[in-house]
Amino acid sequence: MKVTREELPEAVAEQLLAGLRLALVSAREDAKVFEVTYVFLGSNSDRVEVATEAPRQRPWLPTLAGLSYQAGRFERELHDLFGIVALDHPQPFRLVRHAHWPAGFYPLLRHAKTPNEFRGNTGFPFVEVAGKGVYEIPVGPVHAGLIEPGHFRFSVVGETIVRMYQRLYFVHRGVERLFIGRTVESGIELAERISGDTAIGHSLAYLMAVEDALGIVVGERARLIRALLLEFERLYNHVNDIGAILNDTGFAIANQQAGALREKLLRHNAHLTGHRLLRGALSLGGAELRAEPDLALVAETAQRVAQLAAVATSNSLVANRLNTTAVLAGEQAQRLGVLGYVARASGVGIDARADQPFVDLGPDFRVVTRADGDVRARFDVRVEEVAVSAAVIADLTGRIANRQAAAPTEPNPDRPAELAAGLGVVEAWRGTLVHRVEIDAGGKLRRVKVVDPSFCTWPGLPVALADVIVPDFPLANKSFNCSYAGNDL
Repeated sequence: MKVTREELPEAVAEQLLAGLRLALVSAREDAKVFEVTYVFLGSNSDRVEVATEAPRQRPWLPTLAGLSYQAGRFERELHDLFGIVALDHPQPFRLVRHAHWPAGFYPLLRHAKTPNEFRGNTGFPFVEVAGKGVYEIPVGPVHAGLIEPGHFRFSVVGETIVRMYQRLYFVHRGVERLFIGRTVESGIELAERISGDTAIGHSLAYLMAVEDALGIVVGERARLIRALLLEFERLYNHVNDIGAILNDTGFAIANQQAGALREKLLRHNAHLTGHRLLRGALSLGGAELRAEPDLALVAETAQRVAQLAAVATSNSLVANRLNTTAVLAGEQAQRLGVLGYVARASGVGIDARADQPFVDLGPDFRVVTRADGDVRARFDVRVEEVAVSAAVIADLTGRIANRQAAAPTEPNPDRPAELAAGLGVVEAWRGTLVHRVEIDAGGKLRRVKVVDPSFCTWPGLPVALADVIVPDFPLANKSFNCSYAGNDL
């Protein structure tokens, strides 16, 4: 759907009222205009794109922040990367670019040159909470241990958090720019490395977008293998998170047990695909395994996780730390647009495996939800999703064994000669992940827009931390476990 920029708010409101959510906003610079595309997703595989233009000389669009919280954040991102202004935006502040980035430097403009040096104020503005007994605790951006940079500033009364402000984007890597000019095949390796623990999720979303653009139809066996690998990625990450959450309650022995299970799964990943993080298994139009999945290991993992969770939550000290801590109410989760296990733990049953499926996952698949929205609910969703993934893996393995490999169809000869666009939607282990690609007539990538679920979920963390005590911040943060790399593209 193509609309003028004056018609844009009405067109977007129409999609939101129809029950669709804004999943992605992508811009592309042409000679005279910026082409901006808004992607909406719903259940039953509903997908709608609304496109508009902003002239290069006056690159503005009407703000949509009043219609959608996520729209407001996408608009701030558009301004930081392209210089496109959202008129009357209620928060016209930098999102991606820190204060020391030069004014007028927009990294995704075609002729943008990286400045020789970044100078000026390296801090950033934040709202101070004043009052008797209020003090501040700054944390980060450099943290102890192997964790990426993020700054968290707590305004505290006693031990209770009154407000938490977070600042990300300390390691903006220019990933979307790195895609430009690559062949579609060479883009796979880059997609696998966007966020290391989501190699399958990102590479699969990228490949599905490319295949959608080129009209390539993937055979059923390859689609089953892709779904299988996606569940193995979910499995080892959920096991890791379950242990880490329990570790932050002081139950370190449970973390050691989960770590041992995760290591077995990582070694199995290497046996399955040749890489511990499952890299290299997916290709344009295909997917292949080096070995048969070890279903005994998968079943043992599910059983051990269930036992571990039961032992942990039966301990009153552990339960006291998990229950009613860092609550994100369902209404808040819906309004903020959070995704994945965070949304499902707050009763928002959004899951691309059900809403935007690319293969039938069989009778054992179900969307796991909880209603309480606290750390315990996010923990329980992970535990149950481990059981669901184990059952789905067993079913998919049997179906793969009964399917013959088939070559994908050739690219559609009737595709647009100038520019082909495609969308890939995947339920990665953190939540719904979306890639949109544009490919020129020579087969080179003209634009790749990535939306990791963490971009949508990070804003929920400060909301959930209201009235939480400072010692529970690590526990709450781990229960969200948003990706820095996936967010800081």
